[in-house]
Amino acid sequence: MNPAVGLLGRLGRLQDAVGGAVGRRRADDPAPDDPFRGLYLSDDVIDGLLAVPGTVDLDPVPAEECRLGQLAVDFGLSELDVELLLVAVAPDVDSRFERFYGYLNDDVTRRRASIGLALELSGASPADAVARGRLAPGAPLLDGGLVTVEDPDRPFLTRALRVPDRVVAHLLGDDRSAAGLRGLLAVDRAYPIGNAGPLGAALAGGLRLAYLRDVPGGAGRALATSALTAAGRVPFLLDLTRLAEESDPVAPVEAVGREVRLRRAGLVAAPVDALAERAGPVLRALVELPVPVLLVGRIGWDPGWSTVVPLTLDVPLADRRERAALWQTELAGGGAEFDPETVTAPYLLAPDQIARASESARVQAAYEGTTVSAAHIRHGARAQNAASLERLARRIAPAVGWDDLVLPTSTVDQIRELAARARHRDQVLSDWRMRPGGGRGRGITALFAGDSGTGKTMSAEVIAGELGLDLYAINLATVVDKYVGETEKNLDRLFTEASGVNGVLLFDEADAIFGKRSEVRDAHDRYANIESAFLLQRMESFDGLAVLATNLRSNLDDAFTRRLDAVVDFPTPDDRLRRALWERCLGGRLPRADDLDLDFCASAFQLSGGNIRSATLTAAYLAADAGRPVRMVDLIRAVQREYRKLGRLCLESEFGPYAGLVRSEVPA
Repeated sequence: MNPAVGLLGRLGRLQDAVGGAVGRRRADDPAPDDPFRGLYLSDDVIDGLLAVPGTVDLDPVPAEECRLGQLAVDFGLSELDVELLLVAVAPDVDSRFERFYGYLNDDVTRRRASIGLALELSGASPADAVARGRLAPGAPLLDGGLVTVEDPDRPFLTRALRVPDRVVAHLLGDDRSAAGLRGLLAVDRAYPIGNAGPLGAALAGGLRLAYLRDVPGGAGRALATSALTAAGRVPFLLDLTRLAEESDPVAPVEAVGREVRLRRAGLVAAPVDALAERAGPVLRALVELPVPVLLVGRIGWDPGWSTVVPLTLDVPLADRRERAALWQTELAGGGAEFDPETVTAPYLLAPDQIARASESARVQAAYEGTTVSAAHIRHGARAQNAASLERLARRIAPAVGWDDLVLPTSTVDQIRELAARARHRDQVLSDWRMRPGGGRGRGITALFAGDSGTGKTMSAEVIAGELGLDLYAINLATVVDKYVGETEKNLDRLFTEASGVNGVLLFDEADAIFGKRSEVRDAHDRYANIESAFLLQRMESFDGLAVLATNLRSNLDDAFTRRLDAVVDFPTPDDRLRRALWERCLGGRLPRADDLDLDFCASAFQLSGGNIRSATLTAAYLAADAGRPVRMVDLIRAVQREYRKLGRLCLESEFGPYAGLVRSEVPA
């Protein structure tokens, strides 16, 4: 059945009331022969319009079967309210009522019903205080946003009534949200994650307000959406991140509430954290809406937000098997030929992020003309990382693997163990309940200690690549601040942003901010110790993967060391490793002359891997400039440049038979 039939049928009866009002106007008209009557509307025109019959069947329609009846129930409208609404909406549905109202208002330019006319057509007296109150602030029609009263400077009875376009469209069967709410409000999708049954039952029983405290990558929003669906309500999602960007974020709340009520829906508002200092007024406005409101955020509930006591729930992280099942569901039909549970284990993504990552993987695979692979999945998962962390850190897309590491076997084994910790974290901490107490998070923190150029940063990049994550190198210049308390604020913001990103944090030169606490002799020492104490607490609650790299392990505070999951030492390479490093850094595409003596380079020059890489790059440029393959003279001169950078003397005993190539600069 057409949902507008009930409305149109009522308008047919309203036309009869208009005819009666026209007759009364004519009976009271002091100048029936006014020669200027035609400047507005003539009697003949009105009679002709009234003679036109209704365009729909006027048979009575059960109220519960039409939208007008549903609206009356949902917004608590009385019969008089419904009549007033019909009078106000009539010109938007049937253009004849514009001329009717212009005639009855005795002003052809005023084509909407005034309050006085609406009361008359509804059978109420303009002097009835109760009837007048149905169009005053606090009444259902106005508070529900169904009718607006215009011309506030006019006397009460001559103020015009208007029905918002969205309400008219709803009464006629249109379910599209108002244009001003697109991007802010949308029907959310339910995902089969978590147990939404108890919350759904509570909502069906009349629960109006709940606060779901979520975790990074959690399913709080999905649980709220599923609970509303289980309670028989349409789940609407209000994007609080976009709402916070509005100049007045409270202003759209009334329209949001009206839309949710029109659709007999419930509201999921997330993430609360995005509102920051605006949270108080916005949440108070949301809580006052006469609809079920489920708020989702990572911060604790503030009682000042509402006089209504909410149901508060801590939403646990979704089970890894549930997440894997959702990956499989989202990738269905993509032709994936791998185990999603294994590939996606390192990623802590919310259900909606999993859906977007899966779509990204399918799009990428379609572009390449292949089936979805593990690489496509990793690409899609990394694409869900917000760009906010990149303002505080440099993002590095991993481009190296295990074969690129030239390190002692024991060191490589420790790095592999660290990657395994990240891969199996859910199984150990969630399934086996091995989570430590004391408020510690699920994070993994490691210390890489060794001289400059020994492979610490590359190893962090290899771990990130193994897990399919990005590496974020922290820029200390954006963190450390000379003003008291600012460094802690920057670090807190850094860890907060990082908690929502699937990546590996790298703190290079970590001793600069993780240094030892000292005896307090002055205010500077006290504040420095406060900074270190804050870092200790923040590192414990961090849920991500962080690598601290330092050249001076002894400078780190012992309390940090105790909280580390792994300490990996990077020794200076011996002759065998240096030989492998020279070979690896020269690569397989660089043309080489026959006189290269890499065994001599490895045994004679005590260089780290970083210095060797720099030397081979310099030699490649020398060879390119000379237009020939790399020769031994290029390597020797490149080593000489590295010695200069390191402030070391170029001794003839070190350069041996090749000292003559740089004799003018090599002391005897």
